[in-house]
Amino acid sequence: MKYLALVYYQESIINAMSEQEWQDLNQECIRCVEKLSGTGNYIIGQALHPVETATTLRVRDGETLVSDGPFAETKEQLAGFYLLDARDLNEAIQLASNIPPARLGSVELRPIRELPPKK
Repeated sequence: MKYLALVYYQESIINAMSEQEWQDLNQECIRCVEKLSGTGNYIIGQALHPVETATTLRVRDGETLVSDGPFAETKEQLAGFYLLDARDLNEAIQLASNIPPARLGSVELRPIRELPPKK
């Protein structure tokens, strides 16, 4: 089964890191991806730019409404994602517990819902 691991942390914590601490965290993330890839559990993932670069859109009555920034103010911001292949939720939890930024914030696991075949 596929699980999306959404990585959240407070960007203020990241912004307070030294350049070396930031580089070390990134290298940990790279090693984590290599390990997950080696076991066949990693499908894809990406880090995101800071929340101030976000654009939110809504479509209402056929009109696209665009605003700067995230949809909601929160303490933790979405920082990236890992798409994992796991036997079940327990394995997904075990895999996600090794994602380095989990120490700084949280990882939300969501099972992937396949869309029905096209009719």
